Amino acid sequence: MQKIRVALLAGGWSREREVSMASGDAVYEAFDKGKYDVERIDPARNLQTLVGGPGNFDVVFSVLHGKRGEDGCMQGLVEILGIPMVGSGVLGSAVSMNKQIAKDVYCRAGLKVAPYSVLSKDGPVKVGELIEKLGLPLVVKPVEEGSSIGMSLCRDEKEVLKGIELAFEHGEEIMVEVFLDGREITCCVIGGQSLETLPLIEIFSRSGAGFFDYAAKYSPGGAAEICPAVLADSTAERLSVAAKTAHRALHCGVWSRTDMILQGDDIFVLETNTLPGMTRRSLFPLAARTAGLNLSDLLDRLVRVALESADAGELLAAQHG
Repeated sequence: MQKIRVALLAGGWSREREVSMASGDAVYEAFDKGKYDVERIDPARNLQTLVGGPGNFDVVFSVLHGKRGEDGCMQGLVEILGIPMVGSGVLGSAVSMNKQIAKDVYCRAGLKVAPYSVLSKDGPVKVGELIEKLGLPLVVKPVEEGSSIGMSLCRDEKEVLKGIELAFEHGEEIMVEVFLDGREITCCVIGGQSLETLPLIEIFSRSGAGFFDYAAKYSPGGAAEICPAVLADSTAERLSVAAKTAHRALHCGVWSRTDMILQGDDIFVLETNTLPGMTRRSLFPLAARTAGLNLSDLLDRLVRVALESADAGELLAAQHG
């Protein structure tokens, strides 16, 4: 059987380049070279390899994180080139990346979110009014960034001011939202028309920031992750349903990971990641291992879903006769 030709995109232009490269290392190593012919491409260095020869690839597997990687830009290019892609399309990627729009979508889908306000760099910043409206503590973060970049947990007015200043270093719009004190749960979703969820993960940050920040995500010992999370069956089912609801509402494709806060009986959706990290410390591979899938098995599953979606399977059959 002829090998499936994979364009593995890693690196890119965003502040998450280092994480993307680490994801690329792990994915490249895990692909079964007996089944796949994998060419690694860093769009910031050799994008022409993809653009100049789209017929050389059967599928694109992207682990690009952040701006120009998971915000719809690269997805639009790949769609123009006519190559099936492991992941969401332009719409799902763009909507999920923008935290304000994503929250609006969650609410319309019947999901709960933390109360919030959005500030623009060229608009007035009235911290006293924000605190009066939302209370304390508050979480301040850029509207369009990932990996908790530019994010702060603020317990008083001085910290809110510092958090706003930091967040504006990373974008023209920022979000100020109520800090939800509860159990942080993440749920990984796989599928096309039919969706399945992997075992839930509970996250305990050890970084000292009070939330799952960049250091907790990527530093050894920065967080403790319990998988499967210790939950009542009925609660676990509600969390899984919420993640699948978010996936569908945002028009995600192939895979996603939705982060949530469980506060008493209430489930609050934080955000949905359309290109989850795939480093050795990442959450999606952890959930897959708990479900009995090693990273190679997980990649097989994701590629198969991508090729079966949007008539991609027929395209591959035509290419291989």
